[in-house]
Amino acid sequence: MSFDFTEVAVRDVSRHYGRRRALAGVSLTCRSGEVLGLLGPNGAGKSTLLSILATLLAPSTGQVYYGSHTAGQAGPALRARLGFLSHDLHLYPELTARENLEFFARLYGVEAVSERVATALGRAGLTARGEDVVSGFSRGMRQRLALERALLHEPRLLLLDEPFTGLDDASVAALVSRLHELRAADRIIVVVTHDLDVAERLLDKVAVLKDGRLVAFDDAHGRIREHYRAHVAVGDRCS
Repeated sequence: MSFDFTEVAVRDVSRHYGRRRALAGVSLTCRSGEVLGLLGPNGAGKSTLLSILATLLAPSTGQVYYGSHTAGQAGPALRARLGFLSHDLHLYPELTARENLEFFARLYGVEAVSERVATALGRAGLTARGEDVVSGFSRGMRQRLALERALLHEPRLLLLDEPFTGLDDASVAALVSRLHELRAADRIIVVVTHDLDVAERLLDKVAVLKDGRLVAFDDAHGRIREHYRAHVAVGDRCS
């Protein structure tokens, strides 16, 4: 069954681990062609929310709607429309860049694997390094490769957890440029980041979480620092 959607809506989502509350009554919406940033201090619930959006965690209460369907209603067809890049880049260091992409392309059931992999290597700027093992790559090279790995199956919703960590300025600029391209291609992009400078250049919407609660949700343009400083106490670290 083919499945697609143009909006993701989080409705009154909470998540508990025993007596510990990770999220409490969070509601927000993100649409095709938008980049939503999840900001907040350590332990705010950002990665938990990202994992719920990726269907890796189920909400304790509330629902996430992908279009008009929940994850349970959409079933496996939804997973084919999701791309997730976590702290773990899910690359095999002993394999070459090409072998990594070929492995995941087959795992995703991608057609025309060779052509899709060649395109992905080009978009990552790694065509000349396609036959080199990933263990010899810099952090920026691995990050670019991992992003294209997450995009091989052309997902509608792309979820990124701290994608700029450890990157130099050139690598950050390249990643921001690639995300701008994906936004123009009507992807829905949700990014957890602690880098407010990068956020100012990238985000359309900003959601600030604190202690598991959504304390701000608004258009981002020119207002990211304003929202963060207004809703997160001085001394909290955004990460």
